[in-house]
Amino acid sequence: MAIPQHTIDQILDRTDIVDLIGQRVKLKKTGRTYSGCCPFHQEKSPSFHVYRDKQYYHCFGCQANGNAIRFLMDIDNRNFVDVMKDLSSQTGIELPKDNQDSKRLSYKREAKTVTEPPKTTPIIPVQSPPTTELQIDHDPFEEFRNVDDPFAQFEAFQTFNEAPAQEGNLYDLLENVAQFYERQLPQSQSAQQYFRHRGLGLETIQFWRLGYAPEDWQHLEKAFPQDVQGLKLLGLIRTSDKGRDFDLLRDRVIFPIRDAKGRVVGFGGRALNDEIKPKYINSPDSEVFHKNQLLYGLYEGRKQKAQDWLMVEGYMDVIALQQNGICGAVATLGTASNTEHLNILFKQNNRITIAFDGDAAGQKAARRTLEIALPLLNDGRELKFFVLPNDHDPDSLIRREGLENFQRLLQQAPLLSDFVFAHLTQNQDISSPEGKSLVMAELRQLTELLPKTGSFRYLLNQSFKEKLGFGKRWTPQLSNDASLSFNIRTKDEDFAIAILMHHPFLYIHFETLRAFVPSHELLSHILNILNRIFDNLPDDQELATYYVLGACSTFSLEIADIMRRTNIEVLTHAPEMADKLATEYALGLQEKYLRQKLKDPNSLLESRNLRQQLNELTKKIGLRLLS
Repeated sequence: MAIPQHTIDQILDRTDIVDLIGQRVKLKKTGRTYSGCCPFHQEKSPSFHVYRDKQYYHCFGCQANGNAIRFLMDIDNRNFVDVMKDLSSQTGIELPKDNQDSKRLSYKREAKTVTEPPKTTPIIPVQSPPTTELQIDHDPFEEFRNVDDPFAQFEAFQTFNEAPAQEGNLYDLLENVAQFYERQLPQSQSAQQYFRHRGLGLETIQFWRLGYAPEDWQHLEKAFPQDVQGLKLLGLIRTSDKGRDFDLLRDRVIFPIRDAKGRVVGFGGRALNDEIKPKYINSPDSEVFHKNQLLYGLYEGRKQKAQDWLMVEGYMDVIALQQNGICGAVATLGTASNTEHLNILFKQNNRITIAFDGDAAGQKAARRTLEIALPLLNDGRELKFFVLPNDHDPDSLIRREGLENFQRLLQQAPLLSDFVFAHLTQNQDISSPEGKSLVMAELRQLTELLPKTGSFRYLLNQSFKEKLGFGKRWTPQLSNDASLSFNIRTKDEDFAIAILMHHPFLYIHFETLRAFVPSHELLSHILNILNRIFDNLPDDQELATYYVLGACSTFSLEIADIMRRTNIEVLTHAPEMADKLATEYALGLQEKYLRQKLKDPNSLLESRNLRQQLNELTKKIGLRLLS
């Protein structure tokens, strides 16, 4: 079975390599990557890394590497076609049934008419008749001998031949159409005036390859007479009920839409006359254009190495933000955001922001997006909601506020936990038990959508309970022992213990520390206790905290003192902050104990292994600082 490259690309784009490999390998988030013990060779320290943004894995131990397809082929010892069939069923992208389907990107170009030059009849010299005995002094045909054949003109009819039909490629045709629209822009004063009115400079227009579709109802057919079949396959030429062909986009400014590889796959057109409806028209779905799987501006943002990603509503928002220095803006193609769109962005970065209007319609869209996003929020992912001021879109806001103020507003956008709390409480009286109960009931419906394998659902529940003022957390009784009353510098180990007491489910970040912390340390005892009881912790965050405190009752005095000195409740008031803090302390402590062991290794081999582990850990910490 021959599988076209574009089908392979689509399947890989829809496959989350972290989720796929995570089903076989226990992965932990380390900075911008995920790491675990390599499944292809025996090792104790993780050297196997998975990169979500690049959809790629690499083992620094055995050098195994590749994409999702290569991973399944190697780990299951299966062939390419079998793996593709499995991924096809998981992603919903059909594989070609036979070799003929690989030609879906092709179309038959119409035969080109070739006009041949007129044929000329060769001049045949007239031979003199043989001399006879009869001598004639005057030849009556003498005057016609050097004249062209007077009948030759009747043979000079133009003949028409057809050149052999050729196959065209839809991607090539789309590129040619994009160039055609670009060439039309200088010919239209109204189109140029529209872009000037929106504040776009020449460099921006060229970067986004903006263009213009003429008013003529059949301008594409005239420009590409051989490619009508291809243009119909792309939906750029339509046929009326009366059988007349006409162009989809007419008298509109044109926004070429590119896929992740930079290929033009479709067009968006905005009417220059505001009275024309619909104002925006996009290419219909075709073999190369699937609007539910594309984001306008993604290719351009990646080209400019964007780190932070912002989802907005329209083309002009994306373009205006890019022109003003915000390079990671993207927009859906006239559809509501869906799981596919969010997964595409989460592959670029674990932190994304979504902009919404502040009106009722914007609030409704935000709630819909929230419900779509919650199942995707694995530990380490962060989602923010940027609610725009009334009567403003990102385009108008950045032009009014400027880059610096816009970035400040963007940074102040609430985290998902804060947004959800504000959204659920805006129409409730949370000073009454009834109001609190209704809020918690709605919250339970939302948290059921969160992944059950992570800690975020528990942290979110606990955060709401604290904000609503019920379900008070356990407050340790301080000892009157004078030996505990003097000021002691709080160690990183103490902060780790405090985090584990308040947020037991964050033990997943500290689990690897058990191999490094000296056995006499209090943190070692706490980690060993959590390791024994972790799988039996109650789902409720508050009950889990009491469960852990009871299991650690032997060390209650030490824990009480640590809780007083660290004031961890303030530092971890938001679930995202708790998760971030836990990760940072876990990595920092691991580095600390590795360096301590390096000072007195048992052997040269152990020293070499410790240095290798330290180098890998330093890379993880460095990547996290960059993320």
